Amino acid sequence: MRGRSTVRQRGDPSGAIRFRDLQSRHARFGLHLPPAPTDMKGTAMTVLLSHRPVCRRVVRLPRFFAVVALAVCGAAPAWAQQWPARSVRIMHGFATGSAIDVMSRPLAAKLSEQLGQQFLVDARPGATGVIANELVAKASPDGYTVLAAPGSSLTSTPHIRKVPFDPLKDYAPVGLTTTFSFVMVAHPAVPAKTAGDLVALGRKRTDLSFGSTGVGSAFHLAGELFSQMAGMPLLHVPYRGGGTGAITDLIAGRVDLMFESPAVVTPYVRDGKLKAVGVTGTTRNPLLPDVPTIGESGLKGYALTGWHGMLLPAATPRPIVERLNSALNQALQSPDVKSLWAKMGMETPSTTPEQFAALVRSEFERYGKLVASLGLKAN
Repeated sequence: MRGRSTVRQRGDPSGAIRFRDLQSRHARFGLHLPPAPTDMKGTAMTVLLSHRPVCRRVVRLPRFFAVVALAVCGAAPAWAQQWPARSVRIMHGFATGSAIDVMSRPLAAKLSEQLGQQFLVDARPGATGVIANELVAKASPDGYTVLAAPGSSLTSTPHIRKVPFDPLKDYAPVGLTTTFSFVMVAHPAVPAKTAGDLVALGRKRTDLSFGSTGVGSAFHLAGELFSQMAGMPLLHVPYRGGGTGAITDLIAGRVDLMFESPAVVTPYVRDGKLKAVGVTGTTRNPLLPDVPTIGESGLKGYALTGWHGMLLPAATPRPIVERLNSALNQALQSPDVKSLWAKMGMETPSTTPEQFAALVRSEFERYGKLVASLGLKAN
C-alpha cells in the first residue's frame, strides 16, 4: 500500500468501516491489524506499518492502534525469536580434512550442545570456496544455513576471479572462529631448513613448485608474495577441493612446497613426512617454537596471516545473528575448544558482528592492493 489512508471517513464516525477496509488491504501483504473496537474516538496519529521487521508503510491510525502497531514493528518475527527450531547447516567450500573443515566440526558439536539443535557440517568443495559461498549468499535468510569460510575466499578470491556474490553486501557477518599464521612446509628431500636457505636455493634453481588450495586462496597469495619478495621463480600448482590433494602430492614429492594452516600440516611435520621451513606471521607459532618466521630467517618484511569466520545470508534477522554470535563466542572460550585450538596452533578470538564486518571490509581492501601489486589478473 502506498501513500496515506485516513481511518475516519464521512458517514462513519466510529471509523470501523474504514478500518475493516484497512484490515482487508493489509492482509494481502501478510500484515494483520487487531480487530476494530466499538469506539474509535482516539486522536489519529501517523505510524509506520509493514509485514517486514523494518517498517515502511505509512498509515493514519487512532492512538490505540498506533501503540499496537509500533509494538509489532519494533519486534523481530516470532520465528526469529524461537531460532533454532530445527537443524542448522554449516556449509563450507573445501574438502573434508581441510583447515576450515577441521575447525568447523568441533564448533558444530559445541553449538549443538548450547542451542539444543543439530548443527551439521556440509562440505561443498570447489572453485576455492566459491560454490559454497554462492549457495549461502542465495539461501533463505532464516538462520538455518551458515557459511564457515576462510578469509581469503571472501577477501582475495573476488579480486582474482569473477564470483557470483558480493562479499561485502550478501552476508551478515557473525564472528571470527580463529586467527593463525601459515606454515611453509617442504618435502624432506628439498635441501633447505629455513626460508633463507630456500631463497638461496631458489636463486639457483628454476624448477621449484608450490601447491595451494586454489587460485586466489591466501595460501596461493602467500606463495606468490614469497616468490616476488625473494626474487625467485615458483610454479604455482592449484588443487581442487581444498588442499588435501596438495598435501598428498607434497608428501609424495610431486610438488616441493606448500603454505598451509598449522592445524593441517603440524601432524605431518611431527611424523617427519614434511619439513617446516618458516612461519608467515610476525611471531613464531607456539606449536612449532623452533621454526623461525620467514621474516627473521631471510626475507625481512614478509608477513601474512589468516582467519576463519561464520556468516549468514544478508537479510537474516538481527536476533538470530546476535544469538549465533553469542553462542559462537561462548564455544570459542570454553576450556575444551581453547585447548583444542591451542594444540592446532590456532587462536580463539571473541568478536562482535560489527567487529567482524569491519575486518572483512578492511581485509577485502588490503588483499585487493596485494593482488594488484603481484600482478594477478581477474578472469
